[in-house]
Amino acid sequence: MFSHVMVGSNDVERSRRFYDALFSKEAMQDDKGRLAYRNKGAVFMVTRPIDGQPACCANGGTVGFNFDSPEEVDEWHRRGVEAGGTSIEDPPGYRELPFGKLYLAYLRDPDGNKLCGLHRPEQ
Repeated sequence: MFSHVMVGSNDVERSRRFYDALFSKEAMQDDKGRLAYRNKGAVFMVTRPIDGQPACCANGGTVGFNFDSPEEVDEWHRRGVEAGGTSIEDPPGYRELPFGKLYLAYLRDPDGNKLCGLHRPEQ
């Protein structure tokens, strides 16, 4: 359904260090300075706001990333905290939700954007 997600940053180089560590890969960067990370046909991007105003996180917004196992979610979360992210909400683990059982971990990146690592076990 989604082609890409883009978040704003006030310090793209700081974001590069964080997201390179979080995703265990280096960003591609275009001629406008935007960072792009590709995985399984989707693209996650980081940019300075094009209107020149400061970047701010979306209140109520979350960017979710799919993983193949709880262990991958835990590793993603660990890398994010070590790279300067902040662990938020409950510790990584299973949640029983109306959408089914999910393994979730939440972080805020250095600009305050809310990120979620998600694994959907086979039902």
